[in-house]
Amino acid sequence: MIKPTLQNIAQRAGVGTATVERVLNGRGGVRPELVERVVTAARALNYSKKLPDSHHGLYRIEVMLVRPETTFYRRLGKAFERIAATLDPVIVVHRTFTEEMNPRQIATRIASTAMRRAGLILAVPDNPEIRAAVEAVAANGLPVVNVVTRASDRAGEFVGIDNYAAGRSAALFTARMARGRGPVMALGHPIYRVHRERIAGFSDYLRDHPAKGLEFNWMGFSLDDESRSADLLFAALKRHPDMAALYNAGGANAALIDVLRRDPRGRDIFYVGHELTDYTDRALRDGVMDVVLDQAPEAQARRAIDLVLRRIGLTGIEPDTSPIRFVTITAESL
Repeated sequence: MIKPTLQNIAQRAGVGTATVERVLNGRGGVRPELVERVVTAARALNYSKKLPDSHHGLYRIEVMLVRPETTFYRRLGKAFERIAATLDPVIVVHRTFTEEMNPRQIATRIASTAMRRAGLILAVPDNPEIRAAVEAVAANGLPVVNVVTRASDRAGEFVGIDNYAAGRSAALFTARMARGRGPVMALGHPIYRVHRERIAGFSDYLRDHPAKGLEFNWMGFSLDDESRSADLLFAALKRHPDMAALYNAGGANAALIDVLRRDPRGRDIFYVGHELTDYTDRALRDGVMDVVLDQAPEAQARRAIDLVLRRIGLTGIEPDTSPIRFVTITAESL
């Protein structure tokens, strides 16, 4: 039998030869439905390159995220996109963004059977409805990986940093490096367990290692909202003119940085936050921010994909399951 050419496969699939070349060589950047058409056509023409068994078809991994407008989730989503482009064309990664404050919508999407999934990767809030949906699909045999934060303790593996340790580290830097003495403020989003764990670590460290003149006495629920975060910090600065330090366990760093830049005391306040972005990079360089703890979303995305591939039998390598190492960044390490 004559070996089929790219042109033969393209004609049968109804696509261009460039698309066929990208699919068969695993170069990514092709819509899932076109990938499936090319793979199906190549299999029908007995293309010699290894292709999936007919009963398997494509392996679809759904990645469910929230808040695509935020820097962190954009960065995490891009990491999954880049990794997907390096995978075998029979593995298709779908990214789905859901509404953070709508747990029923998230739970419904998790439970949906509209798309056949080989695995499910979740970065969604901890909520009873969501938890029940996660545990139900996991009980039915779907491999589930929780990334960044846990949707369930009982279902799926977890990929993320040790958030309690991150909070304790933030407190250690604050206790040792704060320039002034006075109240310490922390901000976080209460619907995320990771934020609660960070705040717990921060609080526990300052309780266990009291720093003379520093008092952690004010906690604000920012909801990771820019306007709300700015208002909370502005009000705190007005109420506590001797504020010594700020720990932001969540997002909306850009709004906080803007408030501190405008306040004449802004560079006197010791500020620790999470995630290296363009905003936090500039803030470190000009002295508005002192320490950034980055949780390496690219490493989290890579391990989450590797865990799913291992669970569905596409690799024999067992991924590391220890916490992802967070990275401490200061102006001197940029």
